[in-house]
Amino acid sequence: MSDPAPRLFDPRATEAWLRRAPVEAAPWLHQEVARRMAERLALVRRTPTTVIDWWASLSGSAELLRSTYPQARLVPVEAPARLARLAQAPAPAGPWWSPARWRRPAAAQPVEEGAAVTLGAELLWANMVLHWAADPPAMLQQWHRALAVDGFVMFSCLGPDTVRELRTLYSRAGWGPAGAEFVDMHDIGDMLVHAGFDDPVMDMERLRLSWDDACRCLAELRTLGRNTHPRRAAGLRTARWLRALEAALTPAEGPTVLTFEIVYGHAFKGLPRARAGGETTSVSLQDMRSMMRARNARRS
Repeated sequence: MSDPAPRLFDPRATEAWLRRAPVEAAPWLHQEVARRMAERLALVRRTPTTVIDWWASLSGSAELLRSTYPQARLVPVEAPARLARLAQAPAPAGPWWSPARWRRPAAAQPVEEGAAVTLGAELLWANMVLHWAADPPAMLQQWHRALAVDGFVMFSCLGPDTVRELRTLYSRAGWGPAGAEFVDMHDIGDMLVHAGFDDPVMDMERLRLSWDDACRCLAELRTLGRNTHPRRAAGLRTARWLRALEAALTPAEGPTVLTFEIVYGHAFKGLPRARAGGETTSVSLQDMRSMMRARNARRS
């Protein structure tokens, strides 16, 4: 694999957003992608005893993972900047004697991502996380170290086609980059191999989301993150610019529509061995099911 071009990405912008992003609930899109990704868990027969939820406060997956693996230890892992934000979050509203509190399972204390390497989990779940990594190969290596041998990672992230309409609009208007470029799924597959994973399988789908008006569209985009391109416009935009953006996002007829490319991947951590490189395979979901049935049959 030839080394990809250096990624234009400002990690300080991500850290700033992690400190400010809401903690009450994960974005709707994250929760929907988590639901779709969970359908792929049926392809893996092994039942994990320890599950890592990477950047759990943003993944929107805690309840889903608890219901799927009720006997497993669920460990939320957070970035250092996110831990600082969570420490400042107010306590949940409501009286201490509320029956709803009694029924709610106690949430585990989040672990800083650097300490996750000691967990030896059988499943590392990373929903809508990898596109925020300034160094994706380094994050994949963290995941590999946090897994037990024969454990598996299952993840999702945004792909390069995400908000292509907004990127085109910015380019035509001369407003600079609308955001950092996202990594292609084939490159991610190669990165998995070089991180030490076995049998990486990549899949993707495009979602076209629509809003009644541009204001609602922009409000939801703000819940998903911020512009992390180092060449983004410096300083604050003006109210006049915002009106121009809203007008440009409003079609003559119909709703405001944006495309989101969702990349899914999973891979196993095999026994340590010398590696001479490898290639990733891109397959359909139907073919992926067939491959997993064959693998599970061999392990039975």
